[in-house]
Amino acid sequence: MWVLVFFDLPTDTKKERKAAAKFRKDLISDGFSMFQFSIYIRNCPSVENAKVHIRRIRGLLPEYGKVGIISITEKQFDNMELFVGKKNSELPKVEQQLELF
Repeated sequence: MWVLVFFDLPTDTKKERKAAAKFRKDLISDGFSMFQFSIYIRNCPSVENAKVHIRRIRGLLPEYGKVGIISITEKQFDNMELFVGKKNSELPKVEQQLELF
């Protein structure tokens, strides 16, 4: 499973910029990697694990702004086409986190 978090957070005031930066740092601390500036992704070994991270994100939500979360399968993620300009590009390499049970 892949969990994608996409967001549009206000940055007009110092308080809003600080909240947006904290949200990004919290996502990175939870194992997410930047896919695009306002899209972060994380690979999860199971649906249950994805739900844990989604619950955690709900607890990190900033006071203002829009945040979306979607879970997709590995196959759906692999079917993504990524373009840089007009050239087809490879999907970004995301570091896999080893989980021991």
